[in-house]
Amino acid sequence: MAPLQQSNQPWVEKYRPKQVKDVAHQDEVVRVLSNTLETSSCPHMLFYGPPGTGKTTTALAIAHQLFGPDLYKARVLELNASDDRGINVVRTKIKDFASIAVATAVRQGAYPCPPFKIIILDEADSMTEDAQNALRRTMETYSKVTRFFFICNYISRIIEPLASRCAKFRFKPLPEDIMSTRISHICNEEGLNLDDEALSTLSSISQGDLRRAITYLQGAARLFGSSISAKNLISVSGVIPQDVVQGLLAACKSGDFELANREVNNAIAEGYPASQMLSQLFDIIVQADDISDEQKARICSKLGESDKCLIDGADEYLQLIDVSSNTMRALCNMPQELSY
Repeated sequence: MAPLQQSNQPWVEKYRPKQVKDVAHQDEVVRVLSNTLETSSCPHMLFYGPPGTGKTTTALAIAHQLFGPDLYKARVLELNASDDRGINVVRTKIKDFASIAVATAVRQGAYPCPPFKIIILDEADSMTEDAQNALRRTMETYSKVTRFFFICNYISRIIEPLASRCAKFRFKPLPEDIMSTRISHICNEEGLNLDDEALSTLSSISQGDLRRAITYLQGAARLFGSSISAKNLISVSGVIPQDVVQGLLAACKSGDFELANREVNNAIAEGYPASQMLSQLFDIIVQADDISDEQKARICSKLGESDKCLIDGADEYLQLIDVSSNTMRALCNMPQELSY
């Protein structure tokens, strides 16, 4: 039964680093936390950065390396703040766990087992401001017996009194070479064949998110077998093919509204998400050499407005055609506003 469970395990979990030193591309963080493991001196910590860069993995790894399998459940409380984020959770579950003292440090084999507990708050930027304020006193009162690990994508959403009580660690997006090395290792372990183009494409569409890259890779392996091409990865990821986005931009450059409308209708009919189209259109326009800075500013301003409208539930066709018409005006130097 065990081998079957292992084979069905998501690769994100299967290849998750078990030790701090195995976390990729976060050298400064690994260096500081390795020292923490040696000295067992651990401050409150705040891990922040883009998704899929190793924040949760690092927090879980250091907790496991401090306490080992025997004491982990008794000494570590994991909470996902997107579920448990109200003030009542802080006043009950967190406070009750934090207030209970633990035995003095007793080293068990390779595990230092320091005389404190750890509370890991994942997605802490989803916590309400009241809940974060309630944590301030708890952190101070029980600092001798409890340490807090906050994990978030946006440090600006953590109130300053909490952030100032923590040692901050920024996790950087993974560059293409690091991502390719890790993906190549997984391919070797799983018997997959990826060429250089497919590796580069996977790194590009993942945008520094290793978790997303591994998920795309596993999805492609399930669908297409052991030999995976760049086209396979694009179809699995939901990224819009570059020629579709370029086709819409070319229609806007032509000044032909009917052609742009046809491209928009084709994109909608193919089921491509409008938000993804705006994101890829933005990347192309910003990098384009044949578009002036003034034109880029006008187009990007409209892209931002339409993206907000889509988040609020606006119709995808109307937003894409609105972006297309405004892009056409900007590129063909038409007046920004029509006068009646």
